[in-house]
Amino acid sequence: MQNFEYCNRTKIIFGKETEARVGAELAKYAEDNDGTSFRVLLHHSGGSSVRSGLLERVKNSLKSAGFSWVELDGVKPNPRLSKVHEGVALCKKEKLGFILAVGGGSVIDSAKAIAVGALYDGDVWDFYDRKKTAVHALPVATVLTIPAAGSESSISSVITNEAGPWKRPIDAECIRPVFSVMNPELTYSLPAYQTACGVADMLAHIMERYFTKEPHVELTDELCEGAMRVIIRNARRVFSGGEADYNARAELMWAGALAHNNLLSTGRIGDWGSHLIEHELSAVFDIAHGAGLSIVFPAWIKYNIKEDTPRLARFAAKVWGVDGAFYDHEQAALEGVFRMKNFFRSIGLPVSFGDAELDTGKIPEMAERAVKFGPLGNYRKLYAGDVEAILRLAAG
Repeated sequence: MQNFEYCNRTKIIFGKETEARVGAELAKYAEDNDGTSFRVLLHHSGGSSVRSGLLERVKNSLKSAGFSWVELDGVKPNPRLSKVHEGVALCKKEKLGFILAVGGGSVIDSAKAIAVGALYDGDVWDFYDRKKTAVHALPVATVLTIPAAGSESSISSVITNEAGPWKRPIDAECIRPVFSVMNPELTYSLPAYQTACGVADMLAHIMERYFTKEPHVELTDELCEGAMRVIIRNARRVFSGGEADYNARAELMWAGALAHNNLLSTGRIGDWGSHLIEHELSAVFDIAHGAGLSIVFPAWIKYNIKEDTPRLARFAAKVWGVDGAFYDHEQAALEGVFRMKNFFRSIGLPVSFGDAELDTGKIPEMAERAVKFGPLGNYRKLYAGDVEAILRLAAG
């Protein structure tokens, strides 16, 4: 097991009607920071949070606590750098001191990017292009509406620069939200496809951590496997007529946060190659991140079966219920891939380029773009040829 430090400062406010507590929590944050007075950037997509009345409830909570705000809406999936630039300029012009993101991972990632850019004199893209390291940011809080990215309690943000198009991540402790409100009831009305993409995203976050070469990580192995089983089981409940099943929705929402708050990373060295490969799909084709992952990850596993067959056979057994008595290790691993793809299909996700109607002619270009900063992954180093081979498996 690797040495590690673990600290997650995000306060989680979980349960029914918790969005009513936003103003009070913001006031407590101000009080705990020497009574600092600030105005808020209220960042959202302008879509379902408005139609459902959630945004109005959040505004009423802010108003009751004495806070004023400036709104910035229009965030799209695969959040755009142009919207981040708009938010940075707004924060500087209006002298805003706090950012409240109401939405899913795209809104939260955009808010985090704005938080970094608001305290920087250059272009915020410098941080995503690895020219600068983020160490300062405005404080961010969230009201989560889509369990998926885990951005509500993570140190991560991913932004798409339309000029490339490039999709790039940063990790920085300064952008971890100070608090996050998580009400599973807010997810009842999510379109099935958004729910499915969220399920794929949180499973992928766990798999990136699970596939490690580090020995003697029994506890986090078991935590990863158990969390994945819970996600799969409760996704099936939701997609079998349980759209308004509070307990199933609650399990998924909490699992999404735990999948990416680094608890499951402790003592391990994760991989992250599949995510970086997928970033090329969503940058080039603007496909939903979860849908891109449901295409890439089975192909990545298949490509790596001979690299560590026992590990992949264990994954098939512990997560997908493959009985090893009927298979050798390689067959078990392949059966696990088969069951994973069937699960993704059952909740309406693509598992190949053809399913998503993606252009296979872009594969060589995406493979080269993916390794711009060097080989991908830690489980097995992936060079451009490896990435191309994985994408061709995904195309097949």
